[in-house]
Amino acid sequence: MDLKQIEYFVRVAELGSFTRASIVLDIAQPALSRQIRQLEVELRQTLLLRNGRGVTLTEAGKLLLEHGRGVLHQVERAKEELGRVRGALAGKVALGLPPSLSRVLSVPLSRAFRTRLPQASLAIREGLSANMLEALRNGRLDIALLYNPVPSSDIDITPLCDEMLYLVELAAGDAAPGAVSLAELAARPLVIPSQPHAIRMLVESQLGALGLRPTIALEIDSVPAILELVADGAGCAVLSRLAVSTSDKAARLGLRPIGEPGLVSRLALAVSSHRPSTLTQQAMQELVREMVPPIVAAPDLPPA
Repeated sequence: MDLKQIEYFVRVAELGSFTRASIVLDIAQPALSRQIRQLEVELRQTLLLRNGRGVTLTEAGKLLLEHGRGVLHQVERAKEELGRVRGALAGKVALGLPPSLSRVLSVPLSRAFRTRLPQASLAIREGLSANMLEALRNGRLDIALLYNPVPSSDIDITPLCDEMLYLVELAAGDAAPGAVSLAELAARPLVIPSQPHAIRMLVESQLGALGLRPTIALEIDSVPAILELVADGAGCAVLSRLAVSTSDKAARLGLRPIGEPGLVSRLALAVSSHRPSTLTQQAMQELVREMVPPIVAAPDLPPA
């Protein structure tokens, strides 16, 4: 048994597929299958059950996955400790950001990361909350910022801050529009992401509590595209002030508060509970907790 075989097995087990694992690991699928088979022969155990939909773990496989994650974590810790002997942490961090925050957080977080952890490497990936949750579970992300995550046994969640959501529509000239009620929101044609986007789920949940349903004009999973369509008169949107402030359409758009009980989206830091964080990842988590709330709470768009 060697480290490569353990790494290959853990990746196949987490992704549930030889095909997906071969792509992530950049290794030919037949070669990957041979490595796993050699591991099974050496251990005299069947670790994975192959089926038409991918693979599932046997009891022996579940046990090896737990130990394998620990072994790989200890290897990363050893590399980090050796890096500290040279004077700096030198691990890797993969961070996932929602599309609405990627534009405003990528540069300041990257700059601070290079300053604080000059020997370490950072990969930033953009994605929807559902996709980033899956990436945390299968090890493709180490840290993710998620909106309104649902508590689960395999993900550790730390709330960071709350964001008020607004009705976004074409600006009404010099008029100062007031708040819109949830009942009025339900009647407005919305350009909104599809399920299970966090904003879509929140809007449907809040309206559903009042026996209402949203009026969907268009389903679009891209925030910039949503703002383009609102600016073009295709409907209204429900977004944070920050999402609007970073758009080149901001001057053409107006924001109206959503009345009681209002809509608040909670931003949280999420990590896998199955894989202990390395020292570099812990340092990045601290950086996120320190930097993100002030940035998210202070967009450069004046109140509507």
